[in-house]
Amino acid sequence: MSAILAALWDMDGTLVDTEPYWIGAERELVESFGGDWTDDLAHRCVGNPLLVSGQIIRDNSPVDLTPEEIVDFLLGKVTAQMEAHVPWRPGALELLTDFRERGIACALVTMSYESLAQVLVDQLPAGTFTTLVTGDQVKHGKPHPEAYLTAAQRLGLRPGQCVAFEDSPPGVRSAASAGVPTIAVPHMVPVPDLPLAVRVSSLSGINADTVAELTVSLRD
Repeated sequence: MSAILAALWDMDGTLVDTEPYWIGAERELVESFGGDWTDDLAHRCVGNPLLVSGQIIRDNSPVDLTPEEIVDFLLGKVTAQMEAHVPWRPGALELLTDFRERGIACALVTMSYESLAQVLVDQLPAGTFTTLVTGDQVKHGKPHPEAYLTAAQRLGLRPGQCVAFEDSPPGVRSAASAGVPTIAVPHMVPVPDLPLAVRVSSLSGINADTVAELTVSLRD
């Protein structure tokens, strides 16, 4: 296991099943303006920087708020639901705990803003995440590699010494283009086949040793 020195975690859809929260908030907003929000449109927002999703909503509905105002509305709704209940994805909390108990550093790398990410962090033992890289901290959101390069740099590691966990096309592309071996766990939408990514159907039953075996051919 020594080859993997850190785990870099996406949040929405990977660690926690918050995509229904986001989609519900999007639908509530669009319908309040007399529009209809389809699953296809909702899936176009999955994994994107929040302002990109805000622009998608503005461009495809009667909502005439600015992307920033749209993001504020969505964040408020999702944060309230996360504070009431954290919907862990199967196997995610167990694997996160396994990494922590083995002393393997973990970073949260999410396009959600720090205010929402902190709700998740506050539910976990202190020190579970060594660093948080959030959508409001980077200039270029996923699929750009900046977020994952930033996480590895903060941990003092090369990207190839880490492993990423992602569930969306922008997220998988972001991690892989940063040079991070990636375990893709498709959830709401399919993920692309990329040389630095391996796909699994679920994190259930997977531990740190399994992760090392899955990514051994991808690591430098």
